[in-house]
Amino acid sequence: MDKAVGVVVFPGTNCEHDVVEALVDLGVPHRLIWHRETDLMDLECVIIPGGFAHGDYLRPGAIAKFSPVMKAVSSFATSGRSVLGICNGFQVLTEAKLLEGALQKNAGLSFICDVVECEVASRNSPVTSSLELGEKLRLPINHFEGNYTCAEDDLKRLLDEDRIILRYVDNPNGSIGDIAAICNKDRNIVGMMPHPERAMSDLLGSSSGRKILASLLERSAVLS
Repeated sequence: MDKAVGVVVFPGTNCEHDVVEALVDLGVPHRLIWHRETDLMDLECVIIPGGFAHGDYLRPGAIAKFSPVMKAVSSFATSGRSVLGICNGFQVLTEAKLLEGALQKNAGLSFICDVVECEVASRNSPVTSSLELGEKLRLPINHFEGNYTCAEDDLKRLLDEDRIILRYVDNPNGSIGDIAAICNKDRNIVGMMPHPERAMSDLLGSSSGRKILASLLERSAVLS
C-alpha cells in the first residue's frame, strides 16, 4: 500500500472509523494499527484517534503509553514523519511524554459535547501550514478531561517556540492559555482536543476539519 496513513487502535478506542471515513473522503489509503504492532515504517503519517484507550483506567492515556505501538510511534516521529493525536490521542501523547503537559478534568467537572470556535495561533505545524494565521475554525469537542495544563516553564517554552497551534476563542474547559492544540519542538507531533474528522462538510455543520486533515496529509506527501 503506497503512502498510507496509519490509524492506531487501542482497546477502548472508538473514533477510529470516524478518522477512516474522513481519510476515505479525502481519497487517502489507510491502515488500522492494533496497539500491539511494533513497526510503522511503511506509513507516511500516523493518527491516534479519540476514545477511551484501555478504558481510561488510572487516567486517560496512562496505560496506553505502555502499549508496544507507542515505542513504534516514538521511533516513527524520530524519523521526521508526522503524528497527530486527537482528543484521547492527545492525552496518550502527553502521558507518553511526546508532548508537554497533561489533560485534566474540565473546569466545572462536566462532560462537554459541543461545537466550538478555534483560532489558528501558528501556521508552523503540519495541521495548520495550509491555513491562515488568525483563521477561525468551527470544530466539535467531546471530552471530560480536555483541560490542558502544564508547568510555567513549559508554557513559556510553548509560547517562545511558537508551538501553540490552536486556541479556543471562548475557552470551554479551562485550558491554560486557551490552548486547544500544541506541537513538539520538531513540529511533527501534534496533539489537539477538537475532532477535525467530525467537521468534514458544511452540510453537516462545518468543513474546518477537512482543512486541518488536508494540511496534515499534504505536509506528509500523502495528499497532492
